[in-house]
Amino acid sequence: MARYVVLLRGINVGGKNKLPMADLRAALIDEGFSDVVTYIQSGNVLLSSSKRAKAVGDAIEAMLTRRFRLDSDLIRVLVLTRAQLEAVVEQRPSGFGDSPDTYHSDAIFLMGVTATEAMRAFNPREGVDAVWAGKGVIYSQRLSAERTRSRLSTVMSSPLYKAMTIRNWNTTTKLLAMLRAED
Repeated sequence: MARYVVLLRGINVGGKNKLPMADLRAALIDEGFSDVVTYIQSGNVLLSSSKRAKAVGDAIEAMLTRRFRLDSDLIRVLVLTRAQLEAVVEQRPSGFGDSPDTYHSDAIFLMGVTATEAMRAFNPREGVDAVWAGKGVIYSQRLSAERTRSRLSTVMSSPLYKAMTIRNWNTTTKLLAMLRAED
């Protein structure tokens, strides 16, 4: 059995696609996944399966639109192995996420698009925003005192945004800590 981190895009955001985590856990167990744990309301799941990551993602995407009344245009599922999540955390830019009182830091996970392609959607404001391409992720940081001037929200108007799901750095590192605590 493999242990995976599943990131759901497009649920419980802005009052749309409401999905209680208890209902999600029950549905995932009904689908045959085991050791299902959710973290906060934004669609973060740890689960075990004998299936490969792509098959897990396909099964969950199909189940979500079949079982729940959700806008399927918004829904995407990204399944990561522990090694992939560890690489995101360990290969971060130097200092990224180390000053949460000064900067808001996000990991923008990519689904079916390369970091090079995704970077075209970003137009960082000098002195406010900084972005770095990683493997399967864009690291985004904005100066907290100037966050209303950030251009991160302009990414949401790009067609490429449908191939991204954003997690703040605290959530990203917490998911990895949860995986490590299971050892």
